[in-house]
This record gives sequence, structure tokens and C-alpha cells, in this order.
Amino acid sequence: MTTIFDPTICTLGEGPLWHPSRNQLFWFDIIQKKLLTREDDKTRGWDFKEHVSAAGWISDTQLLVASESALFSFDLDSGAQDHVAPLEADNPVTRSNDGRADPWGGFWIGTMGFNAEPGAGAIYRYYRGEVRKIIPDISITNAICFDPEGGFACYCDTAEHVVRKIRLSEADGWPVGESEIFLDFRSESWGPDGAVMGADGTFWNAQWGASRVAAYDRSGALVQTVEVPAQQASCPAFGGPDLTTLFVTSAMIDLPAETLADQPENGMTFAIPDVAKGQREHKVIL
Repeated sequence: MTTIFDPTICTLGEGPLWHPSRNQLFWFDIIQKKLLTREDDKTRGWDFKEHVSAAGWISDTQLLVASESALFSFDLDSGAQDHVAPLEADNPVTRSNDGRADPWGGFWIGTMGFNAEPGAGAIYRYYRGEVRKIIPDISITNAICFDPEGGFACYCDTAEHVVRKIRLSEADGWPVGESEIFLDFRSESWGPDGAVMGADGTFWNAQWGASRVAAYDRSGALVQTVEVPAQQASCPAFGGPDLTTLFVTSAMIDLPAETLADQPENGMTFAIPDVAKGQREHKVIL
């Protein structure tokens, strides 16, 4: 049964991360430039000067955070920030969006235009001190996640309405060859958004405009759907002590007033227990 995990109404909730050693969920409100969590049954937030959107964990107390112009480490206890690498710092058109740590300790991060300008974004990989552009010309970067066996990554351009997969080098995790279409949603009215892969390789995709997270097996067959009481589900994450709770962020941005009145849960963060088994999020190695 879907429950409200946190009642904070995010303009654009995104980037949920279950920190495996803290047993704690973190997520972002991109538009409000906030990092959020829950501690002692209360909501806690940190404000930033730039839009922030995604994170990986470095240690018990540190996150790697992606902002509109940089990757930086953030100390959860002190609030200290240390610059790690620039991210399209010279491009005022774009900001960061979807991101996730990979099995080699790298961090993939997508960018997009503030107004979803066509082809303005890209996907980058931070690895051992280097940020390298790996997938160019994307409008809305989303669905970055990794096969539990490390064989491939998935990602999407929400504007393209397809989810792609790309093979990864066993040695160091860099993409190899061209991507191929994994899921084709071009006939649907909604768009694929954030995603995560379960421990068995099932692909769990938040579907913007469909009020749900949908699960697909390795062949691309739909195997399960989880409804959420928000039209714009944005990204899922597995968490909880045994990684069997599915957390889902959502957004209220651009919804008409009557929709928000009829469905006040838009923008909240949800939890669905005992859905499936997730992967432990990978540690980022600086």
C-alpha cells in the first residue's frame, strides 16, 4: 500500500538516494534549491545557492552533490561544501538533472536546459577526478541506472520517449559502442522519468504524467505497476533496512490549480513497502 513518506510539497521533487550506512533517504526539490531528508520523524532541509538535483554517497557523513555548475562534496553534519569538478559551469542555459553512482565508484550525471531546450543537455561521468561527456545532445536526461551485474547502463531522454541501454567496459565502466532502444514509449502520452534497477535486474521507471512507477523485466515486458497519488511521479529509489521499500518523489510544477486542489499529494514523497528487492547504492570514490 502506498503511503506518504514525507508531506513536504516539492515543486520538482527528484533524485531520491537511500544512504545505505545511514539507513536514511535523501532527495531534492530542484526548483527550490533544496536537499531534504527525514530525521526523528521530522523533515530536515538544506538550502543552496544553485539548483541541486542528484547525489551519491561518499561516506557516512558526505554526499557528492550535483548542482547547475559543479559537483561538490557536502558534509551533512557541518554543512561544509568542497568543490570537486565543474559541470557545464560556462553554460548558463543548463542545470543538472538525473544522476547515480555506478558500480566502479564513478558518478553519472545528466544536464538539461532550464527550459528543456532541445538537445541542450548531455550525460557526463565523473571517474577518478575526471568529468567526461559520454552521451551528447539530450533534451531531458533521466533514468540513469545500472544492471546489477555491471554489464550495461540505462538512460533516457524523456523528450524522445524511449529508454536506451548501453554496454559498459568490465574493466572501468566506460560506455562501449552505441546505445540501443530498450523500451519504446513513443505511442504514450506520458514520458519516462527517473528509474532504478532492482537486485534481479528489473527496471523500475517513474512515468511522468501517468501517476505510477512501472517495472519491466530484462526482455522489456511490463511485469508490475505501482500507482502513486501524484500525476508527476519523478524518480524511484529502493531503501529501508532490507531494501524492499520503494520510495517515489513527485512534482507539482505546471499542474493546474484544480488538479492540485483535487489531488493535494502532488509534490509529496511516497513509500511502498515490500515491493521488490533493490540494489545497495554504490559508493562514489573521489
